[in-house]
Order: sequence, then C-alpha cells, then structure tokens
Amino acid sequence: MEWEAVIGLEIHAQLATKSKIFSGASTAFGAEPNTQACAVDLALPGTLPVFNAEALRMAVMFGVAIDAEIGHRSVFDRKNYFYPDLPKGYQTSQLFHPIVGIGHVDLELEGGITKRVGVTRAHLEEDAGKSLHDEFPGMTGIDLNRAGTPLLEIVSEPDMRSAEEAVAYVKKIHSIVTNLGICDGNMAEGSFRCDCNVSVRYKGEEKLGNRTETKNINSFRFIEKAINGEIARQIDILEDGGYITQETRLYDANKDETRSMRSKEEANDYRYFPCPDLLPIVIDEAYVDQLKQSLPELPDARKARFIEEFKLSDYDAMVLSTYRDLAGYFETAANSAGDAKLAANWVMGELSKHLNQNDTAITDSPVSAEMLGGLLQRITDNTITGKLAKQVFEAMWAGEGSADEVIEAKGLKQVTDSGAIEAMVDGVIAANQPQVDQYVNAEPDKRGKMVGFFMGKVMQASQGKANPGQVQGMLKKKLDALANS
Repeated sequence: MEWEAVIGLEIHAQLATKSKIFSGASTAFGAEPNTQACAVDLALPGTLPVFNAEALRMAVMFGVAIDAEIGHRSVFDRKNYFYPDLPKGYQTSQLFHPIVGIGHVDLELEGGITKRVGVTRAHLEEDAGKSLHDEFPGMTGIDLNRAGTPLLEIVSEPDMRSAEEAVAYVKKIHSIVTNLGICDGNMAEGSFRCDCNVSVRYKGEEKLGNRTETKNINSFRFIEKAINGEIARQIDILEDGGYITQETRLYDANKDETRSMRSKEEANDYRYFPCPDLLPIVIDEAYVDQLKQSLPELPDARKARFIEEFKLSDYDAMVLSTYRDLAGYFETAANSAGDAKLAANWVMGELSKHLNQNDTAITDSPVSAEMLGGLLQRITDNTITGKLAKQVFEAMWAGEGSADEVIEAKGLKQVTDSGAIEAMVDGVIAANQPQVDQYVNAEPDKRGKMVGFFMGKVMQASQGKANPGQVQGMLKKKLDALANS
C-alpha cells in the first residue's frame, strides 16, 4: 500500500511592535544579552503586566486577512512549565479563547492547482528567552532579551500532504504577515519560525498516525528538508515493524536529519489557567470593521491587479506580487519604462541576480526603480541594445550614475545609421565567402538559422552597438539577393 504524509504547522511570527507584549522594554534585535529584560519581563515581585494594544491590532489584522473568525472576547492563560530561559516559570498565552479563530489560506501549487489549507487559530503569547550553548564551552548561558517579545502563533489544520505543500503554506503566511507590516519575516533572526508536525498513514485511511513535532525551523529550505527526512524516517520504521514514538525533535542542518529532543505524551501537563493579572480583551465589530478598511493590498488581490493592469502572465504576476517591496519596485519601474513585460523580465532577471549575489535587500538596491525604468526606456527607444543594457546595469550597480550618464561616458549609444550598418554588413559578407556560399547553396527553409553567423560577425564589428533589427533585415536582403542571382 502507498504511504501518505499528514502535516500540520505551527508558525511563530514575532509582531513588529517597538515594545514587548506586557512591558515597555524594547524588542530591537541585536542588543547585548540581558540588557532588554525589565522587571516585568522577569516577573519580579510587585510587578504587573500591561497589555500592548498594538499587538492586538496586528493580530486582528492577520485574522481579517485570512478571513478568520475574530474572538470578540479573548482571554490570556498561563502555560506552566519550567525551563531556564522562562524566567516566570510560566508563559502567558491563549488556549481557550484565542484572538483569531478558524480561517484559511489558498495555495497556488505546481500545475496550476489551488489548495485551501485551514487555519485552526492564531493566538497571542509572549516569547521565552534564549539558551546560548556555543558561546560557553561546557556551559549554557541565558539571554532574556527576547522574554516577553510578542508572538502570534498561527496553527494550521493537518491539511498538507507533502513538504512542497508545507513550504508553499509557510511562504504564503510569510507573505501575508510581511505585507501587512505586522512581522519583518526575518527568519535568520528568529522573527519567523516554524514547528512541523508530521505523521504518516496508509493512503485512504482516516485514522492519523503518531506524530512528531520538529521545533523552531528557520528557513524554507530547512522546512522542506526536515519534513522530507522525517517522512522517510517514519516510513522506514513502520515498514520494519516498528512504532513511531510521539515526541519533540530538532532538525540538524549540518547532518540533514532530525533527532529526538524529548518525548511528548498525549496529555499535556501545562496546567493552563486564566491569567489573574490580565483582564479579558473585549473588542466590538466597529474595531474590526475599522481595521478591514485600513487593510493594505494583499498578495492575491495584487496579483489579480497585475494581470489586469499590466497584462502579466499568471507566473510573473505571482512572483512580483508576493512581497510588498518587490511589488512596489516593479510598479515604479514598469510605469517609468512604459513597458511592463520588459520591466518584469529585468526585475526577475538581472536585478534579482545581483540582489542574490550580493545578499542585498531590494530596499537597499543601488539601482533604484526609477533608475531601472530609465535604463529600460533606452532599450525601447533603441538607444542601446539589450546586450549593452546589461553592461550599463553593471555600471549603475557600481555607482557610476544613471543609464544616460553611463551610456554617454562609455560611448555605448546604439548605431542606427543605415549607411554605417550597410558598410559593416558588406564587410562581413566580403570577408566570409565560404559561409556565403553555404547560404546560397542551402535550402530556403534552412537559411534563416544561417543568418545568425553573419549577425554575430556584424555585432562583433560594431562592438555590440549596431541595431540588431536593422542588421538582420539588411543581411537577409543582401544574402537572399546573392542566392537568387
């Protein structure tokens, strides 16, 4: 029988508030250890938490964005467990009455398939601190700067059946929270991380197998590798007659494998109870409606607009609409250039290549959208060829000025003078008699491909400056005249 994976994900998105969820301490990343944990974060005697209303706003925005039920009365609970980086001995979270209830997202998969994945809930909670193992050989240090940082934990239904679907879901949630501006999505800094719940069963069975939870994976690639590895591990055990232990696991990227962290029994012993220091949060429909009206354009709506407004293909529109900064860059470049398809090709091609090679965010690109639009104008008005445009882009990236300044400084203006082009064409024909003879003697339907040889020679003679369309037209006319004489 065929095996089937059942996958559910828990995503922790750090909300982009300036202060923590229950205190005024800073949430800025990169501070010296234990310099951003105040008395409230440490639960020192006599301190009381004060809820951050901005965290509420962000959570409700997410709920609206995924068409979810909004909890008009939500309650904070204490999740009791003891771990060195949890200074209170409990985590303030939401179990029974979360701020966001049942919702969904739609995934676009390969082959044009759309799949809906349910979101069970999204609740607010505070982050714990961080255990530091590498900095202290043989010892563990505790950094409590993250303690009290606001998190939105987004829990999916177990609707995914492959690692590819799981990654598509994580990318969709990542796109939504970053477009909303409620999370910076920085996975390397831990602002967006994922726990993967995986089990396997025979295809067609309704009963779920024992699951494992792989914790805190912080890259799309590692999520895919961890899930695929865990699926293969579980199938191997079951096919050998073994039993899957329900447990928490960690993914080791260096060894590309998951390993056991601790067993996880069916019944949790967290002893949840309502937090006595925090009143229930009560919001009315007017508050939700106000946030609905202020919601920014989301990726799905933007994609539809790009297809309608810019006549992009489904794929191009999907890529360019996913993230707000990329979409904004493309729109500006397209409007400046007056050619949306050309702008899409350059943004997804040459620009993306340089951003990736230099590990640069699009917001830090040395070539602005307006500058790229100016370069594309010089392609469309035949000032430069597409090939020369790449040289111009390199110079712009290096800070040598705008497209016009680079073209002028380097003398890259395209040759469009028909007399000059004809002289180069005649010279190439005269210098390559054997190839001319092959063209003349070839079948008419095979001559088209042979023009490329002469094109290359003329473009070489012009240092890439000759107008390709003029060159091709003139070559074909002259060569056909020789073949028909």
